[in-house]
Amino acid sequence: MANPFLDINTYIADGEPHVFGDRVYLFGSHDIAGGNTYCMLDYTFPSAPLDDLENWTSRGISYRAEQDPQYGDILKYMYAPDVVQGNDGRFYLYYCMSGEKGVGGYGQKISVAVCDTPDGQYEYYGFVRNPDKTPMLKYVTFDPAVINDEGTIRLYYGAWYPFDESVPLLGPVFYRIESNMFGKNIDEIKAYQDGIMGANHVILGDDMLTIKSEPCHIMPNKVKGTDFEKHPFFEASSIRKIGSEYYFIYSSMKGHELCYATSSYPDRDFRYGGVIISNGDIGFNGRNDSARLNTTGTNHGSIECINGQWYVFYHRNTHKSAYSRQACVERIAFDTSGNIKQTEITSLGFSKSLKTDKTYPASICCNLYSGRMPHIGNGISSKNIPYIAESSNKQIVIATNKTKMVYKYFEVEAGHYILSIKCKANSNGKIIICTGQESFEADISAVEEWNNIKIPIVLQGGTLTLSIEYKGPKILFVESLRICRNSKM
Repeated sequence: MANPFLDINTYIADGEPHVFGDRVYLFGSHDIAGGNTYCMLDYTFPSAPLDDLENWTSRGISYRAEQDPQYGDILKYMYAPDVVQGNDGRFYLYYCMSGEKGVGGYGQKISVAVCDTPDGQYEYYGFVRNPDKTPMLKYVTFDPAVINDEGTIRLYYGAWYPFDESVPLLGPVFYRIESNMFGKNIDEIKAYQDGIMGANHVILGDDMLTIKSEPCHIMPNKVKGTDFEKHPFFEASSIRKIGSEYYFIYSSMKGHELCYATSSYPDRDFRYGGVIISNGDIGFNGRNDSARLNTTGTNHGSIECINGQWYVFYHRNTHKSAYSRQACVERIAFDTSGNIKQTEITSLGFSKSLKTDKTYPASICCNLYSGRMPHIGNGISSKNIPYIAESSNKQIVIATNKTKMVYKYFEVEAGHYILSIKCKANSNGKIIICTGQESFEADISAVEEWNNIKIPIVLQGGTLTLSIEYKGPKILFVESLRICRNSKM
């Protein structure tokens, strides 16, 4: 299964992968194609058998926003969740509610639901609370992550902005901003001697609700002069324990990248590790922001070991929007010191390679760009840029002049082939095919109906990147592509 590895019309973001029994599950928020805000749909938790990672299925809706007592006119959407198996064998779902475009999302209760199976029908259970049963609202309660650490249930959460790094003169201004964002008055915010923002840890009791320790920051919330300075924590907490080391995965303030930090302790002394992945390949092989290979946006995910292979799960952006995100996956590797090297985004998903004689949606392109692409953290772009959209319940690529669609990686034998591209265009133009070995060109005509353009190409064999560039004054719509042997040669 290529990226995105779920059904092509499924929009799961913020995915937390977990292996339970003989299946791997993805617990994420649920966007809609062409949506006007984040997380508009209810939770569905797709899974795949460990011995067939290309066969992802879903049992339907597992939990609905309206099941939460906070559900109403403002808090209508469920944001990034996580699931942990409790010591009683049941599965506990942790999440926060939010409103349109994130309004009201910071500082809400961390809600909990429970089910006997990972992807069954969850029931509302309660909220994370203090021993006196009041809601636990210390720091910024957002993006919960949970782990069962040999019987100890650990909860991580938080959000951070660089307000405390500003010049003192602007302090009063930022206090007002924080008060509006986090739902706390200025005196409450000032009372936090260690700052209200940051990544946090707390231990939960056997009831999976009541805290047993005092919440605390796990990394510096003033980052200047630290190893977090260039990649400070923003949101998207996730936690893994590998051997005796704790790996905290997070989205940095850059938004498009997933980073990690490590510690020998679960609640302190985390050290910056590096970038795992960027959904614009920024940083990979030295690539800078101005040369991003996609429209970038938020990123949220984690790592998981499946059948002895480690993967990073992340999401991509579609529809020129921050609100239609899709789950993707890449293989990662650790060096002998436990470090993770930044991995490249590809079209592969769980496949080892893209194949000839198989039709692929054009939207599995791992790079889609034309000139300098934007970052969309919250909103929908009005720029004339290429993007992935839907038409007649199919995903298509909408290409503007000088758009490049890149597919990594095909495994082919040397020989003569036909590249068939199903497309239609608003004007005459040209398609340029590059395989990293040779280039080929084909003219296209303005047509209203879908048709297959067939381009003879010669491939030298091996692993190759397929790049399709469009040049034309108007729009090219691309539905699918296929490489097959040229039987006439």
